Amino acid sequence: MSITKGEFESMIDDIEPKPRDAEEGGEDEKDRRQMGEDYASVMMLSQLAVAEHLDQTPDVRRQLMVNRLQILSDAQFNKLRDQSKPTAQEIEQYYSSHPDDFDRVLMRRLFIWKKGAGSNNANGLAPDAAKARADAILQAAKSGGDPQKLADEFKDSHIGLLDAEPITFNRGILPPKMEQIAFSLKKGEWAEGEDSPDRIILFHLVDHNRQPLTEAKSVVEQRVQNRKVQAKLDEMKKKAGIWMDEKYFGTAMGAVSGEQQPVSGSSSKVEKLAEERGEK
Repeated sequence: MSITKGEFESMIDDIEPKPRDAEEGGEDEKDRRQMGEDYASVMMLSQLAVAEHLDQTPDVRRQLMVNRLQILSDAQFNKLRDQSKPTAQEIEQYYSSHPDDFDRVLMRRLFIWKKGAGSNNANGLAPDAAKARADAILQAAKSGGDPQKLADEFKDSHIGLLDAEPITFNRGILPPKMEQIAFSLKKGEWAEGEDSPDRIILFHLVDHNRQPLTEAKSVVEQRVQNRKVQAKLDEMKKKAGIWMDEKYFGTAMGAVSGEQQPVSGSSSKVEKLAEERGEK
């Protein structure tokens, strides 16, 4: 059986995807030879399996059927995604109707290291001393003092760390408790963001604004596209009359959470749409 260059190059990536470094730096003759050997082995073994009727065994037949379903499902899903690309108007509308999703804060963090019982740090302050230093900064901020001067003492220090420059945090970047604290601050305010055995973190809010659509466009586009795909999948499922035995599968997740869960034929597609579960 002869294989042309075009056939080989169009099929080898499906059989053996190239590693990332090979994609970036190209492939040499040795790599191409190895891929050729691998392809030849796959062809030989598959032909031998057919000759020995392994394709008729229950396990192999089931795997072939699942693979066929997967390939067809992926093809249809990709078609749906292509058909669901949002318009500029849909992107603008989503962005305008979800203002909180694109809030961001510009702040500096002060880390005060703790050492002693329960801590893994070799350097830092005793817990009581660390708390006293943190309280002094917070009190100065409330009473009109100079908290920045106290915070600057931690620059280049073995007992703590102060961000050299303010850092921007979009919604969803910080842990939930920290995010709630950071986004509730007013410009110029200080607050305690965390108190753990290893450290105390103080937040200083420099600014609070909204990510412009020019920066958020790719995220908005993906969210709108996912929603449109999900709506089409839900409608197709209704028309197909799919029924699931709730005694076996349990009740629909949407009935519990108020939001319909993604429906698709592969884990990769579920993951793409499941990103919507984390949106605000």
